[in-house]
Amino acid sequence: MSFLRKYFVLLLLHLLAIGSQAQQANKFIREGNHSYEKKKFNDSETSYRKAQEKNKEAFAPSFNIGDALYKQGKYAEAANQFEAITEHKLKDKDLAQVYHNLGNSFLNEKKYKESIEAYKNALRKAPGDKETKYNLSYALKMLQQQQQQNKDKKKDQDKDQKKDQNKDQKKDQNKDQNKDQNKDQKKDQNKQDQKNQQQNQQQNQQKQGISKEDAQRILQSLQNDEKQLLEKVKRQQVVKSKKTTSKDW
Repeated sequence: MSFLRKYFVLLLLHLLAIGSQAQQANKFIREGNHSYEKKKFNDSETSYRKAQEKNKEAFAPSFNIGDALYKQGKYAEAANQFEAITEHKLKDKDLAQVYHNLGNSFLNEKKYKESIEAYKNALRKAPGDKETKYNLSYALKMLQQQQQQNKDKKKDQDKDQKKDQNKDQKKDQNKDQNKDQNKDQKKDQNKQDQKNQQQNQQQNQQKQGISKEDAQRILQSLQNDEKQLLEKVKRQQVVKSKKTTSKDW
């Protein structure tokens, strides 16, 4: 990103070439700078880490590791690296540079609030830094856009949610309506069934009544026939008796 300042070239001066450890650290830093200029940022990171191993208290290797991570697009790792450096006791100028690049790392992660705070800290240490002021202004603008996008997104989500609620409500209404219709249909069907059952009972009763009457008529007829038969038999017996008892004088 164009906002990142290449401070690592200047930071070589912070490592004093005293003793073999410092000399080796300087050697690795030079190698890292050479790789960095050729845009071999992974190789430069490796060299800076070797320099840091030789002199853990030195500021330049730690800062340059953050730069190399940033150039590789490892913004979260770069932010962690710069944040760790802020815990050290540094000169205001160096600390301002750390906060500036920390702000850049946050900016690329779209963590605008964090980047704004980092730029503010940088300006507290270096109030006249124009690049930091520009980056702060840019971060504020991006934050406003982000907040507006979030509002619009929330508005759309609320709209969609309300739309879904209306659909669900309509669905429930249709469900209730269908339920009522089914209930009414069932009720009507029950009434019709009861009516049909009553009609069937009446018809059965009528059929049973006719059968009973027919049976009574048949029985009465049989009784009448039997009575007539008995009377006929008696009459015949009487006639026969008279004939057998009669004399011809």
